[in-house]
Amino acid sequence: MNIANKLTISRIFLTFVFMIFLFFKGPVFKVLALLTFMLASWTDFLDGFLAKKRNEISVFGKFMDPIADKVLVISAFLAFVEMKLVPAWIIVIVVSREFIITGLRLIALAKGEIIEAAIAGKHKTVSQMLSIYVILLFIIFREVGNNIFKFWSPGTDHLFKNVIFFMMVITALLTLISGMSYIIKNKGLFLNHSQ
Repeated sequence: MNIANKLTISRIFLTFVFMIFLFFKGPVFKVLALLTFMLASWTDFLDGFLAKKRNEISVFGKFMDPIADKVLVISAFLAFVEMKLVPAWIIVIVVSREFIITGLRLIALAKGEIIEAAIAGKHKTVSQMLSIYVILLFIIFREVGNNIFKFWSPGTDHLFKNVIFFMMVITALLTLISGMSYIIKNKGLFLNHSQ
């Protein structure tokens, strides 16, 4: 297994570390959760960069890289639902899209084809990652505001939750648009597979 693929696998391991830190109490653990998420996100850039630079692009990497991304992102969103920061229906949209597109990729893989990332998918990814970072910063500020400096108030909490909700609605819309674009672009895989 090459270095790029090892980095991809490490992203899944880092997801579990991120989740552990996120649910520990105290601002220090919340900061560690943010740093772990940043490290996991960085491996996403690094594994692709190394695979291209070292000419080690593989079918395993093309398939597992988006899977590792989904594990990281969906885990974060599910944690936010558990923490009552994000409505569950939005995450249902995100997860449904990921399952459908992953299924489409599996059908393509069975036919010896690889579905590459599209522009709409990249916009979706940026939106999701930005939302996650904002929510993690919100969690850190809330911990610090409640436990150290005592500046947090119900009004501040309400304001931040409204910002989060607005960002997540935008993310849900981009996720839907991305999913539909993949399905339309690759509808032949579904049609041919059903015959």
